[in-house]
Amino acid sequence: MNIQTTNRLTAAETALIEAYNDQLGDLPGDGEVFAVRDRLLDELKTAGLPTRRVEAWHYTDFKNLLRLVPSDIGKGLVEALPPTVEGSSVLTVLQGRANEKATVKNLTVGRYADSLVNGTAAAGLEALGKDDAVGRINASFVRDGYVIDLPDGTELEAPVEVQFVHAGGQIHSRLPVNFGADVKATLIERHQAVEGAAALVSSVSEVRIGERADVTWIILQEQGSEDTHLGQIRVDLGTDARLRLFVINAGGKLVRQELHVKVTGEGADLKIRGVNLLGGDTHTDVTLVLGHDVPHTGSTEIVRNVVFDRARGVFQGMIRVAPDAQKTDARMACNTLLMSDDAEFSVKPELEIFADDVQCGHGATVADIDGNHLYYLMARGIPKNKARAMLVNAFVAEIVEELEDEALVEALEGVISEWLEKHA
Repeated sequence: MNIQTTNRLTAAETALIEAYNDQLGDLPGDGEVFAVRDRLLDELKTAGLPTRRVEAWHYTDFKNLLRLVPSDIGKGLVEALPPTVEGSSVLTVLQGRANEKATVKNLTVGRYADSLVNGTAAAGLEALGKDDAVGRINASFVRDGYVIDLPDGTELEAPVEVQFVHAGGQIHSRLPVNFGADVKATLIERHQAVEGAAALVSSVSEVRIGERADVTWIILQEQGSEDTHLGQIRVDLGTDARLRLFVINAGGKLVRQELHVKVTGEGADLKIRGVNLLGGDTHTDVTLVLGHDVPHTGSTEIVRNVVFDRARGVFQGMIRVAPDAQKTDARMACNTLLMSDDAEFSVKPELEIFADDVQCGHGATVADIDGNHLYYLMARGIPKNKARAMLVNAFVAEIVEELEDEALVEALEGVISEWLEKHA
C-alpha cells in the first residue's frame, strides 16, 4: 500500500504563493521565463520549504523560521549610499529596480529585467537541485538587477560597488557577472536596509571567472533587524584564475548565505574569508559547497564568528574533491567566539575526497574571550565593554587585513567596529 503525504502549508508558504499570484501580471519575462517561474513555484508548493529533515537545512528549519512574507515589493523611497570605498564606481538597485542609465567605464552593463523580457535569462533561473529553496524563491519573484561583462584584459583601478538598497517589502534581484581572461578587478556586492518596514530579500549572483583573472568579490550584508535575507553566489573559477571571496554578515533577523563554487580550471586558487557578527535574537546560516573538479588547484576557507545575546549561527562547509582532481590542496577552518551563555553556533565541516594524492583538512574552535587578556586591558584603565570590543575586533580584523587594498581594509574594519560598538 502506498501512502501519499500532503504538504501542509504554513502561513509563510501560503503568503509566498498568494504573493506570486498577486504579482504575476507585473513580473517581467517572456513565455519561456514564465514557464520556469511557474514550475519552480509549483515545486516549492509541492515540497514546501525545507525543514530539519533536509540535510542541507538541518540547522536551519526554514519552514518554521520564516514567519514574515510581505505581500508586495514595498513602497519605500530610497537613495544611493556613499560608496564603501571612496572613488568606487556605483551601480544601484533601489527598492528592487536597477538604474536604466547605469554605466561604468570599460564594462558592459545591462539591466537584468531586459534579459527576463527577451528570454535570455531563462536557463540561468534553474535551481541547484531539489533542496535549493533560495534559488526557487528568487527565480519565481526576481524582477531586476544587472548583467555585467568585463572584457578580456580589463584592469580596474577602483572597485565597482553594486548597491541593493531597500526600505521594506519583497526585493528579489540577480547579478550575473562575467570576468574575461586576464581581468583584474574588485567588486563589492552590498545589501543595505534603510529605515522602513520589514523585508524579504533574495539575491543570486552568477559569477564566471576566466583564465588568469584576478578577482576580489566582497559581500557586505547589513539588513534590518526584522529582515529575512536569502543570498546565493554561484562561481565558476577558470584556469590559473585567482579569487578572493569575502563575506561579512552584520544584519538581518533570518539569514541564509550560500556559497556554491566550482573550481574547473587547473592552477586556480581560491580564498574564502567570512565574518559573521550576530546579536539579538537572530539566526544566520552560511553554507558553502566547494567542488575541486580538476588537478593542481588550491583553496583556503577561514570563517570567524562572534555571537552575542540569544543569537544563533550556523556554518556548513562541504569540500568535494573529484576523482581526477589530483594534487588538490584544500583547507578549511571555522573559529567562533561565544559572548553569551544563551548564544549558539553550530559547525558542520565536511570533506568528500575521491582522489588519492591530495592535502585536505578542516578544523573548528569555539571559545569565549580569554579572561587574562580582558584583565590586562581593564587593569590599564580601559572600560570592560571597550576592552571586549577591542579583543573581538582583533579576532576578526586578522583576516580582513589579508585584503591587499588598504582603503578596502579600512572601510570593512569600520563596518565591523561600528557593529561592535552597538553590541559589545
